[in-house]
Amino acid sequence: MSSIMRAAERVFPPLEETALERHLAQGLINADEQAFAAVYRRWSPLVHTMAARSLGDAREAEDVTQQVFLAAWRGRAGFHPERGPLGSWLVGITRRKIVDALAARTRRLRLVEAAGHATDGAAPHLRRTATDRVLDRVLLSAELSRLPRRQQEVLRMAFFDDLTQVQISQRTGLPLGTVKSHARRGLFQLRRKIEEDC
Repeated sequence: MSSIMRAAERVFPPLEETALERHLAQGLINADEQAFAAVYRRWSPLVHTMAARSLGDAREAEDVTQQVFLAAWRGRAGFHPERGPLGSWLVGITRRKIVDALAARTRRLRLVEAAGHATDGAAPHLRRTATDRVLDRVLLSAELSRLPRRQQEVLRMAFFDDLTQVQISQRTGLPLGTVKSHARRGLFQLRRKIEEDC
């Protein structure tokens, strides 16, 4: 095949490929789970590659890939084939999720840096050791495990994944008010338990 033919296929994909993409797009819009599975099989390698190259971390790339397809499923009513192909829409979602992941990483680094500065000037007996921090995390996990499942889920995402309540709502599909209620009740129970232990 000549290089001109290959270039033409990139600009004008074969009709059967375009028809397949239209079929998958319509299936997604109609909430067809089989079509969505095919969409995932077809575009998840591209999404994962974009995320891995941008983030430099395979685990984060897997998380972003899941978030992209979860957002695509939940936001399928916002996809309009007349505005562009399904692949381009998914790439747009991927870019936004990568930006979110990088922002979360930056927030975590700032918190770690701030915590480091806070302890630098502290008296030696006030500095917390790495062992203390690990112990706190283990104790927090133990206390979280005693909460109802939804409260656990919300607080774990907030504490360990550094997600905002809006992001938790988007990831879980729970209304924002419900996320706030679970967080408030869960924190109240944790505080009461810690006060009792003290």
